[in-house]
Amino acid sequence: MNKYEWILCPVCSNKTRVKIGDDTVLKNFPLFCPKCKQETLINVMQLNISVIKEPDAKTQSR
Repeated sequence: MNKYEWILCPVCSNKTRVKIGDDTVLKNFPLFCPKCKQETLINVMQLNISVIKEPDAKTQSR
């Protein structure tokens, strides 16, 4: 029997529109939160969610 859970937003901790099961695998998934309007890249394996930290953009110097 598969267990399903809603993915919670890592920024505001509200439910998103995505459900995952215990056999779901996601890599570099762009998770969008309808409440805080933030998009976050996540990885999911066996109901373990990890947030991918993006490096800040560097300005070009001349």
